[in-house]
Amino acid sequence: MIMPSLDSKVTLLLGSRLTIRKDSDLTPLTMREWNILEKKLTASGLDSPEDLLGLGVNDIQQHLDFSEEEAVRITKLLDRIELMELSLAYYADKGIQVVTRNEEMYPQRYRERLKDSAPLVLFYAGEPALMGQPGIAVVGSRHLDPIGQACAEFVGNTCGLSGLVLYSGGAKGVDCISTQAALEARGTGVSVLAHSLEQTIRDDLTKKAIERKDLCLVTPYTPDAGFSVGTAMGRNRLIYCLADYAIVVASDAEKGGTWAGATETLKAGWVPVFILEHADMPEGNRLLIQKGGIPFSHPFPEHYRKLETWLKENSQTSKPKATPTQLGLL
Repeated sequence: MIMPSLDSKVTLLLGSRLTIRKDSDLTPLTMREWNILEKKLTASGLDSPEDLLGLGVNDIQQHLDFSEEEAVRITKLLDRIELMELSLAYYADKGIQVVTRNEEMYPQRYRERLKDSAPLVLFYAGEPALMGQPGIAVVGSRHLDPIGQACAEFVGNTCGLSGLVLYSGGAKGVDCISTQAALEARGTGVSVLAHSLEQTIRDDLTKKAIERKDLCLVTPYTPDAGFSVGTAMGRNRLIYCLADYAIVVASDAEKGGTWAGATETLKAGWVPVFILEHADMPEGNRLLIQKGGIPFSHPFPEHYRKLETWLKENSQTSKPKATPTQLGLL
C-alpha cells in the first residue's frame, strides 16, 4: 500500500472532491485557482503546499494575499485531513492508489503536453509504470460496423504482440474491444476512465489483468464518480496525451466525445491522429480527414509488426506541442 506524502495529501484536500458531500456548498479549487495558489506559495517563501497546514484564516490572508472569503474556503478544505486519510486507506484496501502532479511518478507526458492544465490528481489501479510508455490510443464510438470492429481488434492485437501499450477510455465498443485484444495477445493496456473506477475494478477479468500488471485503470475524478458528458469530455485529452499515435475508428459528425477529443487533438498537435478510412465509414471520419486526420485503411496493407513504423512514416504532424487550455476539475 502506497500512502501519499503530506504534500500530496494537501494537494488532494485543495484540488479534489474526495470526501466532499454532493450537497455541500464547499468546492475544491479549480485548476486556475490552484495554479494561482502555487505561484503565491512560491512568492511567499512557503516551501510547499503542506506548509499551509496549521495556518489560520489571518495567516493565509497575510502570507498569500487572499481575501477573507478565499482564506476561509482554503481552511475549510484543509480541515478535512482526517476524513481524507480514512478515505485514502479505504480505497487503498481496494487496490486504488493516488498520485498528484508534484510527485515523481506522475506521468511525464501530461506535464510536457498539458503544462498547467495537467490534472492535479489521478486515482489509479494497476501498474502505474505503464502510463506514458510507447503505445497507441484507440478511440471511437460504442456502435461499430464490421470493419470498425475488425480494425479495433487488429490494433489491439498488434499492440499486444509488439510490446506497445494500448491506450483507451475503457468504454463499451472500440475501447473494450481493442483493450481486450491487446490483453489476449499478452500485451498491456491503460484505460483512462470517465466512469467509476471503484466499480470497474470489480470485474473478474479486469482484476486478473491488474494482478498480472498488464493493465492500469486511471481517472482524474474521484473513484466513485459516475459517468457524465462532462467527465467524458474532460478525460478525452488524457487518453491522447499518454500515447505516441492515435487511431480514431468511428466518429459521429460534429458531435459526441470522439469528435470533440479528435478535433481538440488535431488542433493542439499532441500526437498524430489517424482516421479509419473505408467506403462505408461514418460521416465523422470523413470530416476528420478533411480537418487534417491521416487516413488509415483496414485491412492494414503490411505485416502487423510494421504498424508502428508505418504510423511514424505517415505522420504528418510536427512535434507535439503543449496547449494553454485549462482543464476544469469536476
